[in-house]
Amino acid sequence: MNKILPPAGALLAAVVLQVALAPQIAVFGVVPNFIFLVVVTLALVEGPVAGGVCGFVGGLLFDLLGTSVVGPYALVLTLVGYVAGMLSASMFAEGWLLPVTVVAIASLITEITYAIVLAVLGVATSFWSSLFTLMLPSALYHTVLVVLAYPWLARVLRPERQIKSFRRLA
Repeated sequence: MNKILPPAGALLAAVVLQVALAPQIAVFGVVPNFIFLVVVTLALVEGPVAGGVCGFVGGLLFDLLGTSVVGPYALVLTLVGYVAGMLSASMFAEGWLLPVTVVAIASLITEITYAIVLAVLGVATSFWSSLFTLMLPSALYHTVLVVLAYPWLARVLRPERQIKSFRRLA
């Protein structure tokens, strides 16, 4: 039970921040996704199963916040959380390079996969214009945010292990 509380609290805080703060700090129409950041951070800290479960719950909560179809973002975040969690074994050096790289790539893959899933479901989106106006800027925004958020989130999500922040560069 004690192991469930930090991820649940971080996910709940991410949902509150997503509703209350994210629209206020949008840059050029790109809104940060705090739920995504928590899912990828938990996956990197705890592994693929925790990343997948957190991805499903976080994605479902994100879908329920919106007015679109319920379920596609849960599917996408489940897959992204699981795959990102498979890299947790590679977290031998607790520097900044791996988390930043994983978030940049995972953000882009998440946005592209979500657009594909929505297209399959019949929700009309312009893929190419979204790529340059939403997907790439969103990946860049998440990459900047993870530099600020990862050290604190990693400490909250795994308090028994000492995280050395960004002292090591690789």
